[in-house]
Amino acid sequence: MNQNLRVEGSNIPAEQIKNPKLCAAIEAMQADNNQQTINAMITEVVNAKFILPANITQVPSARTHNGQTVMENATQVQFRLLENNQTKQKFFGAFTDIDEFNKWQGLKSTHRVVTDFDSLANMVMDANSNTEGFVINPFGKSVAFPKPMVISVKQQYDYMRREKNTLKEGTQVKVGEPDDYPIDLMAALINHLSTEPQVNAAFLRMIEQDGKKGYFIVVDFLGNMDETFEGIVKVAKPYIDDEDALTLMPFSMEFARGAVNGIEPFYRKAQD
Repeated sequence: MNQNLRVEGSNIPAEQIKNPKLCAAIEAMQADNNQQTINAMITEVVNAKFILPANITQVPSARTHNGQTVMENATQVQFRLLENNQTKQKFFGAFTDIDEFNKWQGLKSTHRVVTDFDSLANMVMDANSNTEGFVINPFGKSVAFPKPMVISVKQQYDYMRREKNTLKEGTQVKVGEPDDYPIDLMAALINHLSTEPQVNAAFLRMIEQDGKKGYFIVVDFLGNMDETFEGIVKVAKPYIDDEDALTLMPFSMEFARGAVNGIEPFYRKAQD
């Protein structure tokens, strides 16, 4: 699979990559699989850097400068993928250190690309990718991250790192039906979301925080969270009193799924 990628941490030599905390967390989870050990392992995965096998080549590329075509070389990264013998599904192999990397036979002439969870998740979620997730240390004490799990973890951590979240920790929250259904707002959002192929569905609820009510929209989507949410806020702005009256959350969050359990979405992507 060929992809031109922005790879975080790629200037770090692969030989320097060590993940003792992650390896210990994987062993602890495999010895006693419970929610606490799973969460501890996921936290280490998000903070880790990994080694991926790839073939890196320079290919001719053309660009226009001052009306003239200029030929130059571009870097092409072709990742070596793991394939499930039964399902034929492909996965990235992500290695915690050079010793684990060297367990994959036949990689002597392969480049070592260093990356992090964010970049790896973006590669898995890329619309042009034919991978179904990634496997940490596939020839050792391995842990598989299928695509749905990658999406869920990525969105949850992206949400917690956002500065614009209006749902704050420590506040008393109630969720229910809107007092009045905002027909004009919903019509505008449906029209907007129908142009966003990465959005699968959206749900509307009313949320009350510390006595202040507002709209709560749960979005089932792929892709960039800031771009998706900012597009919704821009469309909704003329129909709400202020931006604090609108709370957005990805469907992957446990709180969001509970809030819309049994509720029909106001928007659902048309099936091809």
